[in-house]
Amino acid sequence: MSTAQNPLSVEVDVIREDIALVTVEGHLDLDTATEFQAQLANQLHHGRRHFLLDLSAVPFMDSSGMNIILRVYQEARRMPGSVHVIDPTPAVRRVLDLTGVSLTVPVSDKVDDALALIDRGDHLAEQEN
Repeated sequence: MSTAQNPLSVEVDVIREDIALVTVEGHLDLDTATEFQAQLANQLHHGRRHFLLDLSAVPFMDSSGMNIILRVYQEARRMPGSVHVIDPTPAVRRVLDLTGVSLTVPVSDKVDDALALIDRGDHLAEQEN
């Protein structure tokens, strides 16, 4: 299938200075992953350290999408920061679970749940310093 048949939409909302909500809509695969990767790289460049990846409108994701999620997770962890997957569709959740990605990257039902995890993690990091 071509990109024209399954376009990918990636929208970024900056929730706080260091937190980007990235809403993805469409098939996340080899043909469309470049747009997703470019948006995440741009947010990293602008100093975002926490990424909320809303995958509730992604009916299909292949290893290309999964690899991008893992790469941004590794980059964010170095800052230190975090990546959270929000409300993945059942098909995407299955890929995350089967590959073990969901054991590494937290999956939340709602944006607020992920924000609570970020706030708790930042608070713990401040206590350690």
